[in-house]
Amino acid sequence: MRPKDQSLFTRNYQAYVIHNGADPKCRFCDEKLETIDHLVSGCSILTPNEYKNRHDRVGQYLHWKICRHYSIDTPSNWYEHHPDPVTEGKDVSILWDFPIHTDRTIQANRPDIVIKDKKNNTCLLIDMSVPSGNNVAAKVFEKLSKYNDLEIEVEKMWNLKTTTIPVVVGALGLIKKGTNTFIEKIPRSPSLQEVQKIVLNSTAHVLRRALSL
Repeated sequence: MRPKDQSLFTRNYQAYVIHNGADPKCRFCDEKLETIDHLVSGCSILTPNEYKNRHDRVGQYLHWKICRHYSIDTPSNWYEHHPDPVTEGKDVSILWDFPIHTDRTIQANRPDIVIKDKKNNTCLLIDMSVPSGNNVAAKVFEKLSKYNDLEIEVEKMWNLKTTTIPVVVGALGLIKKGTNTFIEKIPRSPSLQEVQKIVLNSTAHVLRRALSL
């Protein structure tokens, strides 16, 4: 039992702390213990909507910063920005959740954001994740290895120096050492603190909705 599980009225808390006879299994998936960690990042039922919305809000902010770097018209506030699948600017194309078709079939061909910078002859593959705190380091490694083949194919196909940038922040704000280094490679240098704030606010929203049902 973790201390944070003793402060919110999860079913795990009810069953094992106050012993009120509640079923400790998750009220949504009925598969695992309903702990805070499970509700914020581990429930299969919350994945398609709640977790995806949180993930996309991080992407919305990053995409907004990138567009502003390339002097592409955007709203004044990031949360009013709605990325298009393809955004064109001077000497740059920005893809949002868009598959990259290569000569060789590659399964991992859909990073969250792709920046084709023709002026600087670079291509950035940006992929985001908001896992549990225990999985942050593993997710960073997974992102870096996942797109190795795509990097090679893109370099051959577009003749652009290609780099993968993982953006991984735990559902409760935890980050791996070196995350700042990755974030700083993104055009306009998005704020890591702002990314963490977006994640934490979205996680709080997930918990409020989940525990109110």
